[in-house]
Amino acid sequence: MSDWTIALEDVLPNPPSDGSAGVNIAVVGQLNLPDQDEGTYELLLSFTRTALQQLADLGADFTFIDVTDDAEPDYQSIVSADAVIMLGGGDVEATRYGHDGPVPNEYGVDPRSDSRQLRVIAEAVAADQTMLAICRGSQLLNVASGGSLIPNLPDGEHRGLPGEPMFIDDVVNIDVQSPLGEIYPGRENLTVRNGHHQAVDRVGDHLKVIARAPDGVIEGTMRTDKRWIVGVQWHPEDPAGPPDDRAAIFAAVIDEVKRRRAAVPSL
Repeated sequence: MSDWTIALEDVLPNPPSDGSAGVNIAVVGQLNLPDQDEGTYELLLSFTRTALQQLADLGADFTFIDVTDDAEPDYQSIVSADAVIMLGGGDVEATRYGHDGPVPNEYGVDPRSDSRQLRVIAEAVAADQTMLAICRGSQLLNVASGGSLIPNLPDGEHRGLPGEPMFIDDVVNIDVQSPLGEIYPGRENLTVRNGHHQAVDRVGDHLKVIARAPDGVIEGTMRTDKRWIVGVQWHPEDPAGPPDDRAAIFAAVIDEVKRRRAAVPSL
């Protein structure tokens, strides 16, 4: 076991959720990547902990599913949850989106994680589950929908230059008629935290682009054939990002669960 290994207890929120939202969310992510070093360890620890703490602060209960764990995930329990949040992590195996040859700046490729998360997405989509997919999660949503990825963006686009901090403040333009417009009313432009060298390329079936960077890079998608499945390329769970914006997008997942419940007539 590496010195840079993350255990589940390292990312659990303190204080924990009081359960006041009455919602249980399956949070799917990677805690440990192949050849994990100190930098990857710090990012995964910080981002995962921030995401889970945000849910706890909003009163949501959650179950965290680490797809890098040796044990196979309990897929039935994931699909039985009120919603799914897919967190970021390492690169998707290139052959899964039809790319042959080397990928510059590739890191953290874990084929087992890919298989597990693609199955989660397929089952969540089939069940029309509420789902928020972040960064790697958004890329996997596109791949699961038959789309492809840009293997490597030029240095300095949507991430820091070599030798600089990876995560930067970045601007994205959102579709105000989409769920992102509901989450961030009156704001066509958002300043977000980005640190990605890959992005959605060919958009998958039943996906619509709902956010782009000024240079045209796709930063957000949604499934048009389902009620609320949203992918964002940026990291709202970066602790250096705007806390109100982070709370807003996580609260939107909880609100959607409650809307669905309210729409079901009582017997």
